[in-house]
Amino acid sequence: MTYSVAVSGASGYAGGEILRILASHPDVDIRTVTAHSNAGQPLIQHQPHLRSLSHLTLQETTPEILAGHDIVFLALPHGQSGQYTDALGAAPLVIDAGADHRLESQDAWDAFYGGAFHEPWTYGVPELPVGDGKQRERLAGATRIAAPGCNASTVSLSLAPGVAAGVIDPSDIVTVLAVGPSGAGKSLKTNLLASEILGTANPYAVGGTHRHIPEIRQALAHARAAGASSENSATAGGSGSDAPTKRGFSDAAGDDGIRISFTPVLVPMARGILATSTAPIAPGGTDADIRGAWEAAYGDETFVQLLPEGHFPRTADVVGANTALMGLAIDRAANRVTVVTAVDNLVKGTAGAAVQSMNIALGLPEGTGLTVNGVAP
Repeated sequence: MTYSVAVSGASGYAGGEILRILASHPDVDIRTVTAHSNAGQPLIQHQPHLRSLSHLTLQETTPEILAGHDIVFLALPHGQSGQYTDALGAAPLVIDAGADHRLESQDAWDAFYGGAFHEPWTYGVPELPVGDGKQRERLAGATRIAAPGCNASTVSLSLAPGVAAGVIDPSDIVTVLAVGPSGAGKSLKTNLLASEILGTANPYAVGGTHRHIPEIRQALAHARAAGASSENSATAGGSGSDAPTKRGFSDAAGDDGIRISFTPVLVPMARGILATSTAPIAPGGTDADIRGAWEAAYGDETFVQLLPEGHFPRTADVVGANTALMGLAIDRAANRVTVVTAVDNLVKGTAGAAVQSMNIALGLPEGTGLTVNGVAP
């Protein structure tokens, strides 16, 4: 079966990356591309690298134009998807690459985004530990999918195995991310001009203000539930395994007990995220327990790979790939675990995650149209 596809926001970076991946996907037919101010112009004028799609013209983004397709991708700024998703109730599968359907808490939405709150959809990070399995089980057969925030999924994937296994204390997470400007979208902004970012590194959204913080906390809370579920199963007489022993952590910080100091730094590379995340080692955890938690979580994964001990990734290794490469260090002197993760923010961080989730939802092989190979040099 070939699925008909419409992609909104097709003149932007996220929309363009979705189209690049789908252009070589054997099971889809890209029939419609839409935009706002660029409507009526050839797609190739705004995405000149997509030569195989040069026959397409950008249409207006309206519910009527998006309707009638098997799959609709929305690659729009936060706060703009909801007006379309409300009107696309008959669409078999809708995937939102914006933020509108990611958060489960309206309070978190109000605090970090504002505007109308929309119902949460199935979160599009298949490898995340949740409940008694992985998020991919929830994606199977889903009809509404929220693709992740690129920074959020990178940090969540980095730390979720340790939280689920109870080998790190999530009440004192510190993460610093070097990020490329493409994550901010394609619209003209003075702080993203080449003359402003070349030769410098610029922190932004410092001091707990970045909008991806509640998304990370939400994902790690689900990962912690995975650990609790495993503990309860074992206590009830479930079969044993080689997974590391689960340990608890202090909830002295209040509410969910997950505390994140999150500092992104804009650096002069078009694509990429290098996230360095640390958290205290939970009492009693051995080095074998700690590394074993990440090995158990990702040892069988194609698109999230733990590097050998002592090795750490570069952003250059994942450009164009749907791969998160991860290095782990155990710092006993500081009593902390450090995880360094590299992703291409436009692929594994956004479009690749969306297509991977689409494949799972439709029952297609999960890696269809996706690659683990980067582009070098």
